[in-house]
Amino acid sequence: QVQLVESGGGLVQPGGSLRLSCAASGSIFSGCSMSWYRQAPGKQRDLVAIITSGGSTNYADSVKGRFTISKDNAKNTVYLQMDSLKPEDTAVYYCKASCSYNYWGQGTQVTVSS
Repeated sequence: QVQLVESGGGLVQPGGSLRLSCAASGSIFSGCSMSWYRQAPGKQRDLVAIITSGGSTNYADSVKGRFTISKDNAKNTVYLQMDSLKPEDTAVYYCKASCSYNYWGQGTQVTVSS
């Protein structure tokens, strides 16, 4: 069974940085797209960034130029580097693997506040 475990969330001041990690229990990266979603209280879960099996990336307009998605196939880990954080980035961030099936992590809280 595939498991995704996120880490790296926390409390940060506006303008600060965080790096989220998503470790997969097994070699699921080949042929899978990996993505980060986020969900703020009372709102729907939205796509933040995606990286395909070939390494192509795409971002939500709201995070372009501030967030960077990357992956380390050897470590079965995908990362989300978040810079210039804003209060509106506050949300639970989820990792997703899109393979033959979709797999989700449990989420990690990111709070941007002074």
